[in-house]
Amino acid sequence: MVVEDVTTDTEVLVVGGGPGGYVAAIRAAQHGRDVTLVEKDAYGGTCLNYGCIPSKAYVSAADVAHRAATGEAMGIHADPAVDLAAMADWKDGVVTRLTRGVESLCKHAGVTLVDGEATFTGEHTARIVHADDDAGTETIEFENAVLATGSQPVELPGFEFDAENVLSSKHALALDAVPDSLLVVGAGYIGMELSTVFQKLGSDVTVLEMLDAPLPGYEDDVTTIVHERAEDLGVDFHFGLGAEEWRPAGEGVRVVAADADGNEEKFDATKALVAVGRTPYTENLGLEELGVEPDDDGFLATDSVARTNVEHVYAVGDVAGEPMLAHTAMREGAVAADVIAGEPSALDHQAFPAAVFTDPEIGTVGMTAADAEDAGFDPVVGQVPLRGNGRALTLDEKEGFVRIVADDESGFILGGQIVAPEASELIAEIGLAIEMGATLEDVAGTIHTHPTLSEAVHEAALAARGEAIHAPN
Repeated sequence: MVVEDVTTDTEVLVVGGGPGGYVAAIRAAQHGRDVTLVEKDAYGGTCLNYGCIPSKAYVSAADVAHRAATGEAMGIHADPAVDLAAMADWKDGVVTRLTRGVESLCKHAGVTLVDGEATFTGEHTARIVHADDDAGTETIEFENAVLATGSQPVELPGFEFDAENVLSSKHALALDAVPDSLLVVGAGYIGMELSTVFQKLGSDVTVLEMLDAPLPGYEDDVTTIVHERAEDLGVDFHFGLGAEEWRPAGEGVRVVAADADGNEEKFDATKALVAVGRTPYTENLGLEELGVEPDDDGFLATDSVARTNVEHVYAVGDVAGEPMLAHTAMREGAVAADVIAGEPSALDHQAFPAAVFTDPEIGTVGMTAADAEDAGFDPVVGQVPLRGNGRALTLDEKEGFVRIVADDESGFILGGQIVAPEASELIAEIGLAIEMGATLEDVAGTIHTHPTLSEAVHEAALAARGEAIHAPN
């Protein structure tokens, strides 16, 4: 039996159940608003289901296999066997637990969850096609809307994803066997993370990148360490080459790439993974009916409270543009919900952290020294190498550093860059320092547990003051 179209109403309609969407929904419900959250795929969005969480699960698993196989210096001799199907089952269990947790949190907060696809039909109406064919359609009238539809992988012309020969990151994380060889197109953060993972799991990985170095946007001394470590693992890099086309070759693929002068090279692999960026997802959303105007790149421009050009419509997360980070989406979702509820709130953060889960990890927040100088500061830099940190050496990790950038006159901390194990965790201390207006003296005067990696943050603050104890000043 097919249910005919019905009309319901809600105060806040949230479209998309990823990090930005579900946070906006829960926060709005906490403010006492009637909230409806529509999700067409899986709660938690790309991050929990196909991106952040599954990729980090594989990063952790690959590290276990690699460290066991290369632990001779520690007196460990092992030859681990990788069962990718079993690993995928474990990863899927982690994902399921988290996505069910999102559903439970939403329901506990009083959010109405609707499984289906939303298309706006007017400034205050949306039509929902329910995921269950027998549930029919529904028209929802709303007072405010939050668009949190996320992003999707960019497809290169001629490299359309088929999940068999040409993979997106989502497809790569769903493989049930480690490919003998993998050609990765793109050396951004997704390409570098997955290249490292599959090399450690047993693939022969080749990376093609149009630029002359990996991880564009990061400083050279940051990327050099990660690049060299990947090469030590066996990843084969080719820079200055753009993928032109691919064709079947035996049981795999042959990719033709060319440099700026048109000179071609051919690369054979079992599978090709294309990781050249992400683009906002607004397909079939009915933005023109809603009155929201995307910019030239398809993103939805927003102001300091996540509001679009339409007064009662907000956009959060990847669909609103850079920085396309899950934690940024969460903050934007919370601010949008606060503003809808009439609470004072704004995206007034001083800095947002970013992390790349390579080997070693990269963590950054705030300004580089060059950024600080451009902004009119007289920067002072404190940097200490990881090889002077006792905990790093007990982890058999000596390549990397911790750097703090501060204003020389006031001592206020402006930024930090870390290349180290657990850099994604360590960077939080520097981020907190920036947000609270802490100085070098504040961090230098804070006792850090010994032996820990966090001592390197303490030492970097001391070094910026010319007072380092465990590193030359």
